[in-house]
Amino acid sequence: MADQQPGKPRKLRTSVKGPLMFSAFWAVIAFFAVLIFASGGSSRAPRFDLAFTGAGIAFIVTLVIAAMLSMSYKDNAEHLGKGSGVNLSSARKTLHGFGGHGGQGPARPGGSPDSEGPGSSAGDSSPS
Repeated sequence: MADQQPGKPRKLRTSVKGPLMFSAFWAVIAFFAVLIFASGGSSRAPRFDLAFTGAGIAFIVTLVIAAMLSMSYKDNAEHLGKGSGVNLSSARKTLHGFGGHGGQGPARPGGSPDSEGPGSSAGDSSPS
């Protein structure tokens, strides 16, 4: 809000219209949902008291959440959009034995990783 000039309209992020419209929208949705589902069918009278209560709760909760989110908004620093960044290269890097596809892992006692035991090969695992 420090960059706000007097006499000029505010941006949508810093104005109060956005969160109020957002909260009003969800309050109307909650009103109709509670009005329909709280009455228990078309043979009973609609429950306007519960519908207004649900709309009020939905309005207040969404307004508080939108206000907290808009207060916590902060632009990124200028230096974050410049430079090469970290790990942007798509070149294949060699891994040093800690997972991945780069090299041999630790040796298993039975020989190759696919072997079932000493003296068996990966090709003769079919039942005979």
